[in-house]
Amino acid sequence: MKSKQTLFLITLFIGLLAMNDVVAQYGYGSPYGYGRYGRGRSYVPQAGPVESQKEETPPTAEELVDEQMPSITEAIDLDPFEQAVVRTSLVTSVQQRIELQILGLEPLKMKEEVEKIKRRQDAELKAGLPEDKFEAFMELQENQFKAKKKKKKKKKNKG
Repeated sequence: MKSKQTLFLITLFIGLLAMNDVVAQYGYGSPYGYGRYGRGRSYVPQAGPVESQKEETPPTAEELVDEQMPSITEAIDLDPFEQAVVRTSLVTSVQQRIELQILGLEPLKMKEEVEKIKRRQDAELKAGLPEDKFEAFMELQENQFKAKKKKKKKKKNKG
């Protein structure tokens, strides 16, 4: 009887030692490799690309204005004081327009508010710039909007 018990204990001990190899080979006891965490799942969490997170944030009003200021300065030939006046006025106007977009007002109300912002911006620029540079800025602003509209129309006709 004692020999049967020792044989049983030895077999059990060897079986427990071999179990480690069996689990390693089949992935937590599943013969198809689908273990606890599914097929091929890693223990390390995967982080998304850092670049896509940067692109998701929309540009601020200052960034938008800073992109346009060199072309405005060249086209109208502004001195540093006039640049500061134009930049300040444009930053506040663009910031207010961004806030309006966030609010998501009705189209008519949105149009009224944008017109108010434009009138205030024009008044600030007229007070801070000489008459000839103010007129040149207004022409530049109109020409840029016309050019953008033409590009959009061409894209619609092509597509």
